[in-house]
Order: sequence, then C-alpha cells, then structure tokens
Amino acid sequence: MLHHRAYKYRIYPNQEQERLIQRTFGCSRFVFNHFLTLWNETYAATGKGLSYHSCATGLPALKKQFEWLREVDSIALQSAVRHVSDAFGRFWSKQNRAPRYKNRKHPVQGYTTRCTNDNIEVIGNQLKLPKLGLIRFANSRPLEGRILSATVRRNPAGKYFVSLVCEAEIKPLPEVSGDIGIDLGLKTYAVCSDGSSIENPKVYRKYERRLAHWQRRMARRRKDGANWHKAKLKVARIHEKIAYSRGDFLHKVTTKLIRENQTISIETLRVANMLKNPKLAKSISDASWSEFTRLLMYKSEWYGRALKFAPAFAPTSQMCHRCGKKHPAVKDMTLRQWICPSCHTVHDRDENAARNIKQATMSR
Repeated sequence: MLHHRAYKYRIYPNQEQERLIQRTFGCSRFVFNHFLTLWNETYAATGKGLSYHSCATGLPALKKQFEWLREVDSIALQSAVRHVSDAFGRFWSKQNRAPRYKNRKHPVQGYTTRCTNDNIEVIGNQLKLPKLGLIRFANSRPLEGRILSATVRRNPAGKYFVSLVCEAEIKPLPEVSGDIGIDLGLKTYAVCSDGSSIENPKVYRKYERRLAHWQRRMARRRKDGANWHKAKLKVARIHEKIAYSRGDFLHKVTTKLIRENQTISIETLRVANMLKNPKLAKSISDASWSEFTRLLMYKSEWYGRALKFAPAFAPTSQMCHRCGKKHPAVKDMTLRQWICPSCHTVHDRDENAARNIKQATMSR
C-alpha cells in the first residue's frame, strides 16, 4: 500500500545558495501576506472569501508588478498561495485559528516546492533543488519512493534542513501474538499490562538549569544587540537538543512497541485540559503524550497493527482488573499500591490501570 513518507535531511548551502534561500523565504512570505490581505479585504467588502484559483490567477500580475519575484522558484510562490487557501480552509472547519501574517523575524522560516520533471533528486551526497542546483546534504538514510515535494527550512539555531515527501510502498510487519495495554505517567513514562515499564527520560529537566541560565543572560542584554543574538542562539540550540533527545526517545519506544505487539491499547488523554494544572504542566509538556500517540497512530497504520483507545473517563486506576470492584480511595494519587476490598488482590496502581485499559478495548 502506498503511503506518504517524509525524510528530513540537514543541508549545507554555500554563500550564494544561502542568499537565494533567504530571498525565497522573503518572496514566499511577501506573496502569502499579499494574498492574505486581499482575502481579508474581499471578505470585509463582500462577506465571502477568495478561492485558490482566483488567487493563483492573480500571481502572474503580481510578478509583473514586482520583478524581483521572478528571481526565485516560481513553484514556491504558488505554494505560498496554496498555504493561504489551506489556512482559511482549516480556519472555517474550526481546526485552527484565523491565519496570521508571516514575519521576517520569526525564528523559523521556510518554503515548499513541488517535484516536476525531476527538478528534485538525490545525486550521491548531493541534492538537486529548483534554482539552487546541487547542494551538499547529510545523506543519513536512504530515500525510498517517488519524491513529491520538498520543504526547505531554517530553524531557530540557524541550521538549514530539507523535508522530502515521498510516495512509497510500506510493507506491513509479520503478525505477532503480542497484545498490550499501556498506562502513561510522569514518574514512570509507561507501565504495560505485561508488567514491563519504560522509564521517563525527563529530557527538559536535564537541561532546565542550563536553559534558565542562558535565558537570564539573554534577558539582561540589550535586545537586538550582538550579545543578545549570541545568547538567543545559545537558547535555541539548547531547545534543539531537548527536542531531538525527546524525539529520539519517542521514536525508539513506539517502534519497539509496534514491532513486538499486534494490538496496542492506550487511554484517551485530554492533554489540553491537563496542562491547566500549574503544578504538573511542565512535566506533562515534557512527557509529550500527544506526540507519543501520534507516532503510534501512523506507525500502526503503516505496519498493519491495531491501535485501540480506552474511553476518556473510564476508572482504570480505581477498578480491580480481577473482579471489577471499584475502589474510590484510589483517587488519591499518592496511593501507589492498594488491596481490593472484594477479592483482596494486591495491586500496583499503574500496572492495574494498564490491565484495565487492555480489557476496556477488547470489545472495540
């Protein structure tokens, strides 16, 4: 079965390529903001927005008015128009808030181009991109499938990356007999119904003091000064290290779970509501449960596994997995072990919850 798969590589542009990338960022940003203004003005005057087609047909006239728009990849400008249309589509379907103007001072800049007539391809340890030509990149993993598009980005640490979206056939993994329930937590990242557990790396806590040190230095320096920019770069690199370490952990854990189990059951978590707790918000953000769930969802689809969700308000921690007796005293989070008043089974709080999560999804 064909799936869309993205491959992210770091690229190393020379000075001329870097200048062209910067111009493409600026031109794409200009086109996006221009049509966003036109869209808003049309809606204010008529009560109706614009379509992608009406904006795309106005792009050639805009390029005649501003000749410097012709210096960059034309497909990147078309993609900027498409992004305006998609942003409003998500807004009207209540997925996102109203589109906002792009700012040149935003720490992340990027543009997207499509593959046509083999204008994007890998040649050895070099990558061919429209207008940029051959560019050196870190060929860290083999590219599989037909290239559809490329997104060039500069991250807050000043590094350049390209994400190649490919259409590739992903073969399901051989079936296994494993069937597991998972209870997510903070002290221990995950406790499984088979008794195994996964320790929480607490990546943010590991770098918290160093990050706070550089954030204080940045706050004390004059904004936009040379030393302020040095401190800002240091802060960005620490955040980058945190993100990469957390992502590496989540990918390894989810891949291991997918390979070893045919059916995986997890609880439905309302993370946005949990983040309202000021005492636990930082730890919950560091755990990144939503990303853990997202990775399991697409990997289970790719590799032929079943991912099931227990109801959001099921009393998985309070109910005995043997006799089904509910013990309200377990609402106290400090109670890590308890004895069922009915069948007298000794329970570990998290392992019992994992077993109940597994049982709750059996009929689903």
